[in-house]
Amino acid sequence: MSELHGLPLGVGVRPDVGGLVDQFGRVATDLRVSLTDRCNLRCSYCMPAEGLAWMPREEQLTDDEVNRLVRIAVERLGVREVRFTGGEPLIRPGLLGIVRAAAALSPRPQVSVTTNGLGLARLAVPLRAAGLDRVNVSLDTLSPERFTTLTRRDRHADVLAGLRAAASAGLIPVKINTVLMRGINDDEAPALLRFALEQGYELRFIEQMPLDAQHGWDRRTMVTADEILASLRGFDLSPDVVLRGSAPAETWLVPGHAGVDGRPARVGIIGSVTRPFCGDCDRTRLTADGQVRNCLFATEESDLRKLLRDGAGDEEIADAWRVAMRGKRAGHGIDDPTFLQPARPMSAIGG
Repeated sequence: MSELHGLPLGVGVRPDVGGLVDQFGRVATDLRVSLTDRCNLRCSYCMPAEGLAWMPREEQLTDDEVNRLVRIAVERLGVREVRFTGGEPLIRPGLLGIVRAAAALSPRPQVSVTTNGLGLARLAVPLRAAGLDRVNVSLDTLSPERFTTLTRRDRHADVLAGLRAAASAGLIPVKINTVLMRGINDDEAPALLRFALEQGYELRFIEQMPLDAQHGWDRRTMVTADEILASLRGFDLSPDVVLRGSAPAETWLVPGHAGVDGRPARVGIIGSVTRPFCGDCDRTRLTADGQVRNCLFATEESDLRKLLRDGAGDEEIADAWRVAMRGKRAGHGIDDPTFLQPARPMSAIGG
């Protein structure tokens, strides 16, 4: 019998559990909500220079619809962490109200945002006041020139200002997400880690995934987790003994440095391709137009927006969400010869 992290396939499901349980016994407690597919950067590994055809406004969930679905997830489905993503979530006009509504739920979930950081200098303090707990900020280079080449926008200084504002506002730990690309910025890993340690940020390197709009991803040119670790050998890293659980990042301790919480500083690597963590995945995703995705790489979605707009009750919507998650596959299947890249790019799915 096949097994998934010690669980025989097809068993482990408890029909009396009201949460988001899949057929392999995994329970989704971490909700990622995309608030928009729009972005104010044009990162070369994400979308073309001219941008994409944005979602029509009428198809996007309203603020009230987002709030209702988040409430159902927390109150009826056992979600304990809500992360708002994009596109770029800081350009969503109703973001502060959405964060405030999520933070007011009971039981209160942890509320975070993944952002490119451009608007953080302006919004960090209001977001903290609204109830936001922490942020993840994308930063792939310390070079303003490389940043402009990568993102097609001259906004590097704004990201750095946003990081400082987030830390000052108490949105800690401030985490930096970095994608290394061969021949572009893969020589910057040590410098990026030194920068994070000096500033008190927590750095996480992420293997580039096949989620670009251009479908140009090539595994042969991807910088792997092993290569990232090798480039950091000068820091004398040691494995973190803290149980990883469902966290996507494997973490290493950096001797001689302390994090903002007083514990040893850490650096993480998310090896989604070469070190998949599918067996412990606890995520459910909601797109900006109200579709449930049970995996980042799913090729099918379940429509909650239609239920909302047809007048469905909370429990009917919760049941549809449970059904959507029950069909989650054992893994993302990137190594399978039949793997198909999702039709939606990362900017339209949410991280």
